[in-house]
Amino acid sequence: MNEMRNQRPQRRRPPGGRPNAATRQQHHNGASTGSASRNHARYLVLAREATLAGDTVEAENCYQHAEHYFRVMRESESGGRR
Repeated sequence: MNEMRNQRPQRRRPPGGRPNAATRQQHHNGASTGSASRNHARYLVLAREATLAGDTVEAENCYQHAEHYFRVMRESESGGRR
């Protein structure tokens, strides 16, 4: 098991040591801060940065988060109707 762990590429951390600490703030109840449109835009930027860095897994993760917030925005615009 440890052999496989050692073979996996390590994630790059941004300067400052903590990964995206400023963008992943949460309230005490676990809810993310910021509006859905702000989070959507933020995850699109993070996805593009990950793509440019060659990290396709992180890019896909960020695109999935962006898609989630896109759906949240659309649902709030329609008043929760489908």
